[in-house]
Amino acid sequence: MASVMEIYQLLPKTNCKKCGKSSCMAFAAALLSREKNLDECTPMLEEDKYSENYTKIKSLVSPAEQASETGMIVHEDRCTGCGNCVVACPVNVAEDSKGAGSGNAPTNERVILRVEDGVVRLSNVEDCRRFGENKILCSGCIVTCPTKAIEFV
Repeated sequence: MASVMEIYQLLPKTNCKKCGKSSCMAFAAALLSREKNLDECTPMLEEDKYSENYTKIKSLVSPAEQASETGMIVHEDRCTGCGNCVVACPVNVAEDSKGAGSGNAPTNERVILRVEDGVVRLSNVEDCRRFGENKILCSGCIVTCPTKAIEFV
């Protein structure tokens, strides 16, 4: 996943505020968090000298466009379907202590992560600890993934 600094280096760095942000650095952060769209940086569209950078930024932020409401991305091409994330998710454990938390498949519909067709699928993302008013920084699914198929943006 791209960093704010990588994106910032490709922006015009004029701090023109046409995008509604106070600086190009703030705009870069807003791009990664999906708060802003690259087309809102009008200098990138108006001047030909930025066309190559525009394309590079588009490719850097494209993974974030696939993220769920929580900012979670599951890279299906990397996922082996091992289920480590399903077992490690504290919400899955709390909702389903006889299934996912004990290393078996989930036995109810309220779990967030489940393995289907050999890859992890998301459901009920509104229950993820990283979502909503009381969100906390939980990384149980990320740290247990041996292939780094899960990330948050």
